[in-house]
Amino acid sequence: MAALTLAGCAELGAPENGFLPSRPGLTDKTESMINHWNGAWVAALAVAVLVWGLLIWCVIAYRKRKNDNALPVQLRYHIPLELMYTVVPILMIGVLYFYTVQVTEDFTETSAEPDLQIQAYGKQWSWDFNYLTDGVYYEGGRVQLTGEEGVEETLPTLYLPVGETVEFIVDSRDVIHSFWIPAFLFKIDMIPGNTNVFQVTPQEIGSYQGKCAELCGEFHSEMLFNVEVVDRETYDAEMDALREAGFVGERGAEYNRVYDQRGYLQDGTGNN
Repeated sequence: MAALTLAGCAELGAPENGFLPSRPGLTDKTESMINHWNGAWVAALAVAVLVWGLLIWCVIAYRKRKNDNALPVQLRYHIPLELMYTVVPILMIGVLYFYTVQVTEDFTETSAEPDLQIQAYGKQWSWDFNYLTDGVYYEGGRVQLTGEEGVEETLPTLYLPVGETVEFIVDSRDVIHSFWIPAFLFKIDMIPGNTNVFQVTPQEIGSYQGKCAELCGEFHSEMLFNVEVVDRETYDAEMDALREAGFVGERGAEYNRVYDQRGYLQDGTGNN
C-alpha cells in the first residue's frame, strides 16, 4: 500500500526532498532548510519506532495470560524511569531547538553587501515592486483567476538576476500580508507601519510562483505573483522595458492606506 501510494505521489509531481517544493542549490539557503527538515523527520521517525517497539513489546510480554487472575505488582513510582522520561525529552527538544536557531539565523542574516535592492509592497490584492537599485518600479493590479488559459501569465512578475544577492525590503500598504516564494523555502510578514528585510541569492534560472501567505481579505486566494530568475542580460532588458514605459522612480509609502488613531480609514484630505 505504501509503495503504491508513494508511486502515485511521484506521478503527480510531488515535491522533492521530503516533500518540500524546492531542492538544494536553488538559492544559497535552501540546502540548510532541506537538511534540517529531513533531519527532523528522521529523528522523529526514530523516536516513533522506539516508542512503537516498546509498546508492542509491553503488549506481548505483559499481556494477561489464560487462568492468570493475579493482580500485577503495583509501583507508585520509579525515580530512574521518571528522571529518564524528563531528561531525554528535554535533550531531544534542546537539540532540535539548537539546529532550528542555526537555520533561522542563516535565513534571516542580512549582513552581506547586496548586489541590488528590491522593495516589495503587498496590497489588497496585488503587488508593487520597486527595483531600487535600477530606479524603476512595477505596479500590479488585481488579476481575477477565471480558470481560463493564459490568465496566470498576466499576474505581476518579479524579475531576479541569477547568482546575485538580492536584499528584499517588504512593506504593506493596507493590512497584514505575507511575502512567500515557496521554492525559496522562506516567507516573511508584511505589517503596516513595520518594514522587514531579508536577503537571498537565487542560484538557478527558472520560473517560480509567489503568493500572499496571510489571510488578507476577500480575494486573498488571488494575491499571487510570478518569479522569473533570469540571466543579467535578460534582467537588464526587463528593467529597460519598465524605464521606457515610464515607470521610473518608485511607488512609495505615499500610496499606503491611511488610518487615524481610532482605526478609521481616511481619504487623501485627512477626512474620515
